Amino acid sequence: MTGGEIAGLLAAGVFAVLVLLLAVPILKLGKVFDELRLTIRSLNNETVPLIDEVTRTVSTTNSQLEKVDGITTNVSDASANVSALSSLVASTVGQPLIKVAAFSHGVRRAFTGDTATDGSHRADRFGPADEQGPGAPGEDRP
Repeated sequence: MTGGEIAGLLAAGVFAVLVLLLAVPILKLGKVFDELRLTIRSLNNETVPLIDEVTRTVSTTNSQLEKVDGITTNVSDASANVSALSSLVASTVGQPLIKVAAFSHGVRRAFTGDTATDGSHRADRFGPADEQGPGAPGEDRP
């Protein structure tokens, strides 16, 4: 055996040891890929029914929202009708009530004699003109 043959045998032996050392991590990596494939398959099997359920839920929610939209539209129409009705009642009943109140006040004043007998205005009965308001003392007011 020559030196070159011994070197070739040594290189082949080192290469075989290297292949054996690298075979262990490669086998472990193959097991990891097998587990990953199984995990992805189970995830896919569980995701499809979940997506179907979410689709049904969204569809049901949309139909309920359409019903709520109809209800809010009806409530809006009802509130507009109530507002119009209250305006109608206020204009129909309010004005005559004000007139009746004014008439009853006038009748009550006529029967109780709550008028000034000397021809002076009601404001003049509260004191002399120089003690009232912003006018200067002794100044005549209309």
